[in-house]
Amino acid sequence: MKKLILCLVLVCTASLWVMADDADSKGKSDTRTLTGCVSQGDSAKEFNLTAEDGSTWEVRSSNVSLAEHVGHTIRATGVVSNATAHNMKEDTKDMAQDAGLKKDNHEHGHLKITHVKMVSDSCSK
Repeated sequence: MKKLILCLVLVCTASLWVMADDADSKGKSDTRTLTGCVSQGDSAKEFNLTAEDGSTWEVRSSNVSLAEHVGHTIRATGVVSNATAHNMKEDTKDMAQDAGLKKDNHEHGHLKITHVKMVSDSCSK
């Protein structure tokens, strides 16, 4: 009976430890809302968004005219392209940083913008 109770306690403790470890990971949803500076990308319909948290995003939109926001600080909501692959890549970067193999761990991805709100008509550096 004592062995059974000991096993149950160990299983419960291990379960709590695993759940606590998952809570520490970055939130990685398919939809993101970011605030940052817009700049022109490599093509006429591609733009770059450098977010306040240091992340960089290559952004596009068929709903919003991003060209009129170049040089502005915006708050943008959009859908992460290939979210599963993106999140796996970011998890790998997190592990590399945890192992001391990587200093910079800023997120980089591709985002299809669905909504934009202008925060400022300039970008702060």
